[in-house]
Amino acid sequence: MKPKKKIKSKRAVWNKGVQTGRKLPLTLKQIQSIRSHLKSAKKIRDLALFNLAIDSSLNAIDVVQLRVRDIAKGNGVLSQATVKPAGSQRPVQFEISAETRKSVAAWLAHEKLKPADYLFPSRSHASSYVSTRQYARHVTSWVKAIGLDTSCYGTQSLRRTKPALIYQQTDNLVVAQLLLGHSRLRSTSRFFGIEDWSRFKGLGVVT
Repeated sequence: MKPKKKIKSKRAVWNKGVQTGRKLPLTLKQIQSIRSHLKSAKKIRDLALFNLAIDSSLNAIDVVQLRVRDIAKGNGVLSQATVKPAGSQRPVQFEISAETRKSVAAWLAHEKLKPADYLFPSRSHASSYVSTRQYARHVTSWVKAIGLDTSCYGTQSLRRTKPALIYQQTDNLVVAQLLLGHSRLRSTSRFFGIEDWSRFKGLGVVT
């Protein structure tokens, strides 16, 4: 009896053509290009979301779950905010730049949001806030609009950008650790793909 021929599955590989691994951070020039694009397109929500994601260095789930009271008080947007990321006992503190405060204030005024409201409410009835999938689609559209390879950038790019810029300028991994909310310095070094993290030990931060 002849052996049966194996039937090859026609199902496409889920990650075919998709780059896996770390996503690239944005450069200052790329940040400015995306901002200019969003301003010219008059995308008030997208501009506020983009700016706040860069400033906060939060994970996607924490960005979309931000409430108005987390970053604003009264009629003004805070210059510094403290947020406890999901699944973490360590609160993360971050600076909110004048550029971001302006864009967020414009969004709050446009939507007339209250302190308890989600900062980026969903436009569907399925969720109270923008989903991480929708957020990821926004990021893809932003980077595509300025001619970047969408396979190289994602929501982690926005989380990675500010710490990466600071690390490049100062060579200070501890500051990046604090921005990212990592409890271990080793986690931060892995986040950036740095193999020799031992030289950062003993700097007064949990390693």
